[in-house]
Amino acid sequence: MENVEQEFLAVIREYSRVIYKVCYMYTTPNATINDLYQEVVLNIWKAFPKFRKECKISTWIYRISLNTCISFLRKEKNIPEIVTLTQEADRSEELDETQVMLKQLYHMINRLGELDKSIILLYLEEKSYEEISEITGLTLTNVATKINRIKDKLRKMNKEE
Repeated sequence: MENVEQEFLAVIREYSRVIYKVCYMYTTPNATINDLYQEVVLNIWKAFPKFRKECKISTWIYRISLNTCISFLRKEKNIPEIVTLTQEADRSEELDETQVMLKQLYHMINRLGELDKSIILLYLEEKSYEEISEITGLTLTNVATKINRIKDKLRKMNKEE
Protein backbone atom coordinates (compact mmCIF):
# COMPACT_ATOMS: atom_id res chain seq x y z
CA MET A 1 0.00 0.00 0.00
CA GLU A 2 2.82 2.39 0.84
CA ASN A 3 4.33 1.91 -2.61
CA VAL A 4 0.98 2.86 -4.22
CA GLU A 5 0.80 5.98 -2.02
CA GLN A 6 4.34 7.03 -3.01
CA GLU A 7 3.57 6.48 -6.69
CA PHE A 8 0.31 8.43 -6.36
CA LEU A 9 2.04 11.36 -4.63
CA ALA A 10 4.71 11.43 -7.33
CA VAL A 11 2.02 11.57 -10.04
CA ILE A 12 0.15 14.37 -8.24
CA ARG A 13 3.39 16.36 -7.83
CA GLU A 14 4.23 15.91 -11.50
CA TYR A 15 0.76 16.83 -12.79
CA SER A 16 -0.40 19.37 -10.16
CA ARG A 17 0.09 22.25 -12.62
CA VAL A 18 -2.08 20.48 -15.21
CA ILE A 19 -4.78 19.75 -12.62
CA TYR A 20 -4.75 23.38 -11.42
CA LYS A 21 -5.04 24.64 -14.99
CA VAL A 22 -8.10 22.51 -15.67
CA CYS A 23 -9.64 23.53 -12.34
CA TYR A 24 -8.94 27.20 -13.07
CA MET A 25 -10.96 26.99 -16.28
CA TYR A 26 -13.99 25.70 -14.38
CA THR A 27 -13.77 27.92 -11.31
CA THR A 28 -16.95 29.82 -10.42
CA PRO A 29 -18.02 31.86 -7.37
CA ASN A 30 -19.45 28.68 -5.79
CA ALA A 31 -16.70 26.33 -6.98
CA THR A 32 -13.33 27.65 -5.93
CA ILE A 33 -10.14 26.34 -7.48
CA ASN A 34 -9.21 24.61 -4.22
CA ASP A 35 -12.58 22.84 -4.03
CA LEU A 36 -12.21 21.60 -7.58
CA TYR A 37 -8.57 20.62 -7.08
CA GLN A 38 -9.42 18.58 -3.98
CA GLU A 39 -12.27 16.87 -5.77
CA VAL A 40 -10.02 15.99 -8.74
CA VAL A 41 -7.23 14.64 -6.52
CA LEU A 42 -9.76 12.58 -4.55
CA ASN A 43 -11.14 11.09 -7.77
CA ILE A 44 -7.64 10.35 -9.05
CA TRP A 45 -6.85 8.63 -5.74
CA LYS A 46 -10.01 6.52 -5.96
CA ALA A 47 -9.26 5.49 -9.55
CA PHE A 48 -5.47 5.18 -9.19
CA PRO A 49 -5.35 1.46 -8.29
CA LYS A 50 -7.51 0.70 -11.35
CA PHE A 51 -5.28 2.61 -13.82
CA ARG A 52 -4.36 -0.02 -16.42
CA LYS A 53 -1.76 2.05 -18.29
CA GLU A 54 -3.64 1.59 -21.57
CA CYS A 55 -3.15 5.29 -22.26
CA LYS A 56 -0.63 7.89 -21.15
CA ILE A 57 -0.90 8.94 -17.51
CA SER A 58 -1.28 12.57 -18.67
CA THR A 59 -4.29 11.61 -20.81
CA TRP A 60 -5.82 9.76 -17.88
CA ILE A 61 -5.21 12.73 -15.52
CA TYR A 62 -6.80 15.16 -18.01
CA ARG A 63 -9.81 12.92 -18.47
CA ILE A 64 -10.45 12.61 -14.73
CA SER A 65 -9.80 16.34 -14.17
CA LEU A 66 -12.20 17.43 -16.93
CA ASN A 67 -14.91 14.94 -15.97
CA THR A 68 -14.66 15.88 -12.29
CA CYS A 69 -14.88 19.62 -12.98
CA ILE A 70 -17.78 19.22 -15.40
CA SER A 71 -19.66 16.99 -12.93
CA PHE A 72 -18.94 19.43 -10.12
CA LEU A 73 -20.43 22.29 -12.18
CA ARG A 74 -23.51 20.28 -13.06
CA LYS A 75 -24.16 19.69 -9.35
CA GLU A 76 -23.39 23.34 -8.63
CA LYS A 77 -26.11 24.60 -10.98
CA ASN A 78 -28.62 23.66 -8.28
CA ILE A 79 -26.84 25.82 -5.67
CA PRO A 80 -27.74 29.53 -5.50
CA GLU A 81 -24.92 31.89 -6.45
CA ILE A 82 -23.02 33.54 -3.61
CA VAL A 83 -22.73 37.31 -4.05
CA THR A 84 -20.14 39.22 -2.06
CA LEU A 85 -21.03 42.63 -0.73
CA THR A 86 -17.49 44.00 -0.71
CA GLN A 87 -16.01 45.46 -3.85
CA GLU A 88 -12.83 43.90 -5.13
CA ALA A 89 -9.98 46.32 -5.66
CA ASP A 90 -9.22 46.89 -9.30
CA ARG A 91 -5.69 45.64 -9.69
CA SER A 92 -5.54 45.84 -13.48
CA GLU A 93 -2.86 48.52 -13.29
CA GLU A 94 -0.61 46.03 -11.49
CA LEU A 95 -0.96 43.49 -14.28
CA ASP A 96 1.33 43.70 -17.24
CA GLU A 97 -0.02 43.60 -20.78
CA THR A 98 0.54 39.84 -21.19
CA GLN A 99 -1.36 39.07 -17.98
CA VAL A 100 -4.22 41.31 -19.09
CA MET A 101 -4.41 39.54 -22.45
CA LEU A 102 -4.23 36.13 -20.78
CA LYS A 103 -6.98 37.07 -18.33
CA GLN A 104 -9.12 38.28 -21.25
CA LEU A 105 -8.51 35.00 -23.12
CA TYR A 106 -9.52 32.92 -20.09
CA HIS A 107 -12.60 35.09 -19.65
CA MET A 108 -13.63 34.41 -23.26
CA ILE A 109 -12.86 30.69 -22.91
CA ASN A 110 -15.06 30.54 -19.81
CA ARG A 111 -17.97 31.73 -21.95
CA LEU A 112 -17.66 28.64 -24.18
CA GLY A 113 -19.64 25.45 -23.66
CA GLU A 114 -18.18 22.67 -21.53
CA LEU A 115 -16.89 20.54 -24.43
CA ASP A 116 -15.45 23.52 -26.34
CA LYS A 117 -13.79 24.76 -23.16
CA SER A 118 -12.13 21.40 -22.52
CA ILE A 119 -10.98 21.08 -26.14
CA ILE A 120 -9.39 24.54 -26.28
CA LEU A 121 -7.79 23.99 -22.88
CA LEU A 122 -6.14 20.82 -24.17
CA TYR A 123 -5.12 22.62 -27.36
CA LEU A 124 -3.51 25.43 -25.34
CA GLU A 125 -1.65 22.77 -23.37
CA GLU A 126 -0.16 21.77 -26.74
CA LYS A 127 -1.79 18.36 -26.73
CA SER A 128 -1.83 16.64 -30.12
CA TYR A 129 -5.13 16.16 -31.94
CA GLU A 130 -4.71 12.42 -31.23
CA GLU A 131 -4.42 13.05 -27.48
CA ILE A 132 -7.39 15.44 -27.53
CA SER A 133 -9.36 12.81 -29.41
CA GLU A 134 -8.43 10.15 -26.86
CA ILE A 135 -9.30 12.36 -23.88
CA THR A 136 -12.61 13.67 -25.23
CA GLY A 137 -13.75 10.60 -27.16
CA LEU A 138 -14.17 12.63 -30.36
CA THR A 139 -12.82 11.60 -33.76
CA LEU A 140 -9.68 13.30 -35.10
CA THR A 141 -11.70 15.04 -37.80
CA ASN A 142 -14.21 16.27 -35.25
CA VAL A 143 -11.41 17.58 -33.01
CA ALA A 144 -9.84 19.51 -35.91
CA THR A 145 -13.20 20.96 -36.95
CA LYS A 146 -14.11 21.94 -33.39
CA ILE A 147 -10.75 23.62 -32.80
CA ASN A 148 -11.18 25.75 -35.92
CA ARG A 149 -14.73 26.68 -34.90
CA ILE A 150 -13.64 27.51 -31.35
CA LYS A 151 -10.87 29.76 -32.68
CA ASP A 152 -13.46 31.55 -34.83
CA LYS A 153 -15.77 31.98 -31.82
CA LEU A 154 -12.92 33.41 -29.75
CA ARG A 155 -11.96 35.83 -32.56
CA LYS A 156 -15.58 37.03 -32.75
CA MET A 157 -15.75 37.44 -28.97
CA ASN A 158 -12.51 39.42 -29.03
CA LYS A 159 -13.85 41.77 -31.70
CA GLU A 160 -17.05 42.30 -29.68
CA GLU A 161 -15.16 43.28 -26.51
